[in-house]
Amino acid sequence: MENKLKKLYISLVFIFIYAPIFVLILYSFNDSKLRGSFTGITFKWYVELFNDREVLTALYYTILIAVLTTVIATFIGTVAAIGIYYMKKSERFVVLNLNYIPVLNPDIVIAISLMVLYKVFNIDYGFLTLLASHIVLATPYVILSVYPKMKHMNKFLPEAAMDLGATPFYALRKVILPEIKQGVFAGALLAFTLSLDDFVIAYFNSGNGVVNLSTQIYSMARKGINPSINALSTLMFIAMLVLLLIINKKSEDGILYD
Repeated sequence: MENKLKKLYISLVFIFIYAPIFVLILYSFNDSKLRGSFTGITFKWYVELFNDREVLTALYYTILIAVLTTVIATFIGTVAAIGIYYMKKSERFVVLNLNYIPVLNPDIVIAISLMVLYKVFNIDYGFLTLLASHIVLATPYVILSVYPKMKHMNKFLPEAAMDLGATPFYALRKVILPEIKQGVFAGALLAFTLSLDDFVIAYFNSGNGVVNLSTQIYSMARKGINPSINALSTLMFIAMLVLLLIINKKSEDGILYD
């Protein structure tokens, strides 16, 4: 009886969480513009969505910025994690705790801080400010993904490679990176997901016609009833779900975690 109650409770929690999403997906196929009535199934809102130039532009910038953020943040975060690992213990303690601050801070704090910074230096809001903001957002997560792998690595392996004649760069490529590749891959997925899903930082630090899908949905919602919003939100949910399934699959295969 107790197990049945636990299962019922868990089921109700998941229904409460996911019911609004399933309703949104259902109404993305609704033939009527009215939110309160379901009159039939149609794909016209998806067709209309992909004929909308603003949405396609937002999709282009979303994917481009997510890919660039992933590449740059993964590189910076990986190099930083390696450097932190070889610091003195007291210095490593300080730097790691500084790295936790952006992770623990609300996104709104980071967004407004960056917005003020760009304003102080008279930097126009646009593609570069949005890209830089997403790199700032994602890099600490990459460090937190890579650094634990460094701790599990035998710290004498790079030294042994260099004693045998390897250059520091060769030891990095052939010894260190193969040992931490799982953390690098996990950090890259995190960076891509964070950039793809961001709204708050993009809202405060984009401009000059450069917006991502999250801010585009917000803009469309402010104009009134638009069933294309449901279609766009559904596609974003599916994209995030696919990423989650990939991450889980990789973790089961031992690619992300030991």
